[in-house]
Amino acid sequence: MNHPIRLYMSMSLDGYIAGPDDRPGQELGRNGGRLFNWLDDRESDGPSGQVYREATATGAVISGRRTFELAGRWQGDHHDGVPIFVLTHQVDDGDVPPGQARFVTDVEECARQARAAAAAADRPVMVHGAGAAQALLRAGQLDEMEIHLVPVLLGDGRRLFDHLGGEHIELDLVRRLEDRDVTHLRYRVRHPEEAV
Repeated sequence: MNHPIRLYMSMSLDGYIAGPDDRPGQELGRNGGRLFNWLDDRESDGPSGQVYREATATGAVISGRRTFELAGRWQGDHHDGVPIFVLTHQVDDGDVPPGQARFVTDVEECARQARAAAAAADRPVMVHGAGAAQALLRAGQLDEMEIHLVPVLLGDGRRLFDHLGGEHIELDLVRRLEDRDVTHLRYRVRHPEEAV
């Protein structure tokens, strides 16, 4: 798969990607910053540096609206000026996102546009945010997940895999990289047409 749509998310062992009360000024929730200690090693030659470089070598970004807003809309540039496709339920008149960002209300269309943009750059698509990940999974459009599993139990907050519906989704572990304070796990999502 040359241009997969790949989720990149840090997650606690109990499934949280942010602590409780995530909001502007406390974007990661209470104690949620703990999930990103591994980024201290992003400039290293080790596994965390490798994974970070892979993430920032993606050719397009799909983000959920909540993530996009909490991140200050990335001032229109997540990394390297790549297109940002913001999956949202509605677009208010006159709300024009900055820079390379654009709003998309249909998950299939969002995936199509992001794949096309990433293919033009011969790169994968990065996905950010629980809402976007869940929507893409439900639509059968998420190909891979890079989970940065952090050895902590946050106990409460925003979960990555809520609201998936009753669908059974099989995953294949295709890579496991251990580093200080994190295990980077890459899974390929098996699509329904594949035999179990």
